[in-house]
Amino acid sequence: MRVRGAGSIASSAVKALQIVARDSAAQDTEEFVTQLSDAARILLRTRPTAVSLPNGIRYVMHRVNQARVKATSAAEIKLVAIKAADDFVELTRTAVEHIGKIGARRIRDGDVVLTHCNSKAALSVMTTAWKEGKKFEVYATETRPRFQGRLTAHALARAGIPVTLILDDAVRYFMQDVDTVLIGADAITANGALVNKVGTSMVALAAHEVHVKVFVAAESYKFSPETMIGELVEIEERDPSEIISGKELGQLGRVHVRNPSFDLTPPEFIDLIITERGIIPPLGAMLILQEVFGILTPEELREYQTYRIDEI
Repeated sequence: MRVRGAGSIASSAVKALQIVARDSAAQDTEEFVTQLSDAARILLRTRPTAVSLPNGIRYVMHRVNQARVKATSAAEIKLVAIKAADDFVELTRTAVEHIGKIGARRIRDGDVVLTHCNSKAALSVMTTAWKEGKKFEVYATETRPRFQGRLTAHALARAGIPVTLILDDAVRYFMQDVDTVLIGADAITANGALVNKVGTSMVALAAHEVHVKVFVAAESYKFSPETMIGELVEIEERDPSEIISGKELGQLGRVHVRNPSFDLTPPEFIDLIITERGIIPPLGAMLILQEVFGILTPEELREYQTYRIDEI
């Protein structure tokens, strides 16, 4: 949990893969690819819900496997792996900048924006709009149990944007004052459903009730190719100690605690998804997936399923 946010998680995983490649002493191509594949499977185990992580791993490994066909030495493939990792990290950086520029058009002078959790893409939209001279204010939820919303509030205040920190439970109370909900994404499915920090679905439901538009800021590498063929995004559950200490739990007696980190927001509660490739409705998610990953053939599908958590 020292690394938070789907984009940062993906970049960190890819950088870790790059370190393995750079430090490898493998003498032949097969040994090198095996080392990298082993590292990839370990990294995939760390964060099952953040689709950006496996997509980042796939980005590097796809290029490594392509180079493996023609390479005559491990050194050749090593250079490919190192460059692919650098390219992906740069892609994550520029994607957030592009989303900021595109999404800023959707914020108007005088708007009240509500955001949940801590999203670099959503922050980019708000800070870009502010730099363009638009005046608005933001409600930021605390986002329990790890209070990522406080990071968002701090970042907004540092940028000079008026921000009010509110309890997660108070979202419905304040929603009547809100013009736009702007949130990030950990994963987006082929049908446009959103997987994001737990509580997002309740925010979207409250917005839907009073006809407030919900915008999602998400890089294209957060779209899940597995969902094109009916796979489900696994929802990560974390330790109950994030919610209550072991001592306090013991005092409650036979009480079971569950701590899901994410939830699923249906596409009908989302108005627009802002990506670095443009703005799409939720039902346009399949188009982004096909643009980024192509229409999966049986051979390509086998490649995407090479690096799966359940095969470790």
